This record gives sequence, structure tokens and C-alpha cells, in this order.
Amino acid sequence: MKRLALVVLSCIVLMACEHPQDQKESEASKSSAKDMHQPQKYVKIKHPEWSKNAVIYQLNTRQFTEEGTFNAAQQELPRLQKLGVDIIWLMPIHSIGIKNRKGTLGSPYSVKDYYSVNEEFGDLNDLKEFVSAAHDLDMYVILDWVANHTAWDNNLVTEHPDWYERDHKGDFRPTPWWDWSDIIDLDYSKTELRDYMAEALRYWVEEADVDGYRCDVAGFVPLDFWNRVRMELDEIKPVFMLAEWESRDLHASAFDMTYAWSWNEAVHKICTGQSDVNALFIYYSWNESAYPEGSMRMTFTSNHDKNAWEGTMFEQFGDGLEAAIALSVVGEGLPLIYNGQEAGNNKRLEFFEKDPIQWQAHPIGELYKDLFSLMKTNTALWHAQWGARMIKVPNNFEKQVFSFVRQNETDKVFAVFNFSDTAKTIEFRESLHFGTYQSFRDNEVVVFNENSTLYLKPWEFRIYTKD
Repeated sequence: MKRLALVVLSCIVLMACEHPQDQKESEASKSSAKDMHQPQKYVKIKHPEWSKNAVIYQLNTRQFTEEGTFNAAQQELPRLQKLGVDIIWLMPIHSIGIKNRKGTLGSPYSVKDYYSVNEEFGDLNDLKEFVSAAHDLDMYVILDWVANHTAWDNNLVTEHPDWYERDHKGDFRPTPWWDWSDIIDLDYSKTELRDYMAEALRYWVEEADVDGYRCDVAGFVPLDFWNRVRMELDEIKPVFMLAEWESRDLHASAFDMTYAWSWNEAVHKICTGQSDVNALFIYYSWNESAYPEGSMRMTFTSNHDKNAWEGTMFEQFGDGLEAAIALSVVGEGLPLIYNGQEAGNNKRLEFFEKDPIQWQAHPIGELYKDLFSLMKTNTALWHAQWGARMIKVPNNFEKQVFSFVRQNETDKVFAVFNFSDTAKTIEFRESLHFGTYQSFRDNEVVVFNENSTLYLKPWEFRIYTKD
């Protein structure tokens, strides 16, 4: 008993004699352990302010005009500005490889020289003038960058053959499994290659004053390379980076926007009878829950891949095309328009040959223009942290009718889409949409309350705005 009392007494004495510094370190350790689980902001990059309500336009220089040049394309910039375009994505501008070329003119994604300008389009001064003219109209230009692979006759093949991947036979190899026989893959385990590619990316921002890049098959290139390059480019000027990929991790430190391929596929399946509206529930659930707050996704109904190999927008979406276009703009996402869509282009543009777009006035162009105007003036429809989340409004046709609200302190939008081939009289299950609105395009005043229903024809959509 005496021994136990002595042990207890000794412990008390030791505790009393504990050094104040030890106590501070112990408390700091506990505090540090607690801080380890504090939530951190995932998106570290800062989106350019001008991207908050932007529209992106993919310009295929070869097919955009009869001449197929930067100078001819420059003459069309005022028209694109009136359409509502902010960011022009120029497909690859570099000289194209000849060895193993596909078709007569080859693929612009088979790059022969990263510091060159394709003579087919003009020269460096022509590109500079195009960029300068776009800037004068408060528009921005990003270049398509092919970092994963080069042409077989790129200068790097002879100068630095060790910068390329090899197959099981020790030969240069195209990207495995795909029919990309006109290119060979680079090896990003080589520090010197990374230095070269980063320098080339900096060159076009400094020399031609471009505003960023659309990065081809970005997921095939190591993420740590992109993270570092983004830092270097932002030191020159605020840039906008688009990844041709669909991954949340790219948003943290490298890219402002990734592709929404799964959105495109979901809407395509709905419009062709292969799925119902549940496909959109899946996409938007992932978009909201898995992708970080503050990220941007590119929503689109066509691009060069879809048009060339899967068909025109009319073939892909049928009677649901206008509804799909409207959702790409008023739903969450930064909308893309591929050149020619505004003219109702109804042919697959050749990819390896000259095949200019046939320009004409078309209702699809007017629809895009009106939707872009709405998006730019309604803050609830803006992108990333500037816009508002979509909130589902349940209805009595959940498999065919898609309805939601986007609202903030300033604006509110209520949108309803009948993604089916039968007319619907729609009842809504909640009160979130209650209020007085103006109808998109016709400006009709509409009131929604507990007794309201809405009749929509097959594939019809309605968008209502409230200040």
C-alpha cells in the first residue's frame, strides 16, 4: 500500500515538474493532428475572370473557310463575336508529318515541328494578327496542343530518339490499341523531353500571345507535367487550359476545364431511345458529387471527332437536337460549339482532306445565339464558382421529363425538357420553382404555383427566367 502511494506521489511530482515547453509541444502535436483532417480547397488554380460566362468555339482552320487560312478566318471574327463566342480553340496549327501520313493532307494531330506554323494556314505573322484581332474584339485564343505523340518525321525523332517509347521489338510505336498509325508516342520519363515541351508551350504564349491550350489526350501525359506547366504559363499571363479527358484530378492544379464526354453520351442515348432521363441523373450526380467545386466541364453536341466519325449533329440527336443544345448551355457546364453547327452543317467534314463548310443562315445558329445571350446575362447560368448549382425539380414523368432550377441571390432559371417522342402534361412535386417568370425567347409572363401544370410537345423544352 505504501509502495502504491509512493508510485502515485511520484507520478504527481513528475507531472508537476513537466517542462512548460513539453506541454506546449504536446498541445501543438494534438492541434496538428486535428488540423490534418481539416477540409482543404481542392481546386488550387485560378480561372481567368473572362471565363466566368464564356462560350468556346472549335475552329478547324482547314475547313472553316474556302481559303483555309488564318487571314480568311480572321475576317469571320466579328460574326463569331455576334454569335456570342468568347474563346476560340484553334485546332493544331503546326506543320503536319509526311511519313505514314493519312489521306492527302494528313491529320493536324500528327505534328512535325512544335515551333512551326502549317504553311497551309499561313505563317507566324498571320497567326499573330489573328490573335491580335480576336483580342481587339474581347475574344481569346487557345491552341490545340499534342503533347502525347508526334509525327514519324518530327525533328525530335532524329535529334532525340531516346525521347520516344518503344514496343516489344524495340521500335517506335503509335499509341497502343488505337488506329493511330501516323504518329509515335513520346516518353515522359525523360526529363529533357519535359523541359523541351514546357519551353515550347511557353513560346507560343510569349511569342504569339495565345491565351492557353486545349491539350489532346491529356490523360496520356503525366499529371505532374501538366501541374508544373500550368504554374509556368500563369507566370506569363492568366491562361485557360482545357483537357481532352474526363478526370477530377486534372482540375486541382492544371486544367480549368475537362471534357464532359459522359454528358454527350447520356444525351445521345436518350435522344436515340437507348436510355431514359436516368442517364442524366447519373451524369449530374457524378458531376456534383465526384468533381470538385469550382471545376468546369465542357458540354457539347458535336466536335471534330463526333462529326467526322460518328455523324452530324442531326444524325446523332435526331428530333432531340434542339433540346440537347439548350441543355448544353443552361445546364452546368461551359458550352462548346463546333464550327458549322451554327450553319446547320449536315455533312461529315473530311478529316484528312480539304472539305470547306457550306455557310448559310440557319435556325440552329439563331438558337445558339439566343441561348448564349441568355447565359451571359443570367448569373445563375455562369460557370464554376460564379454560377449556381442545378437542383432537381421532381415531376410526374421522371423517366422522360428533366426539370431543374438554378438560382442565386440575383437570378433564377427554371428549365423543363421533354426528352421523349410523346406529348406530356407535367405536374411538379415540389415548390422550388414557384414564382413569376418570363419565358425564353417569347418573353411571355408565366406563373407557377401548386396548381400549375405544363404541356410540352415531343422533344420540346421550356426555359423560364426570374430576376
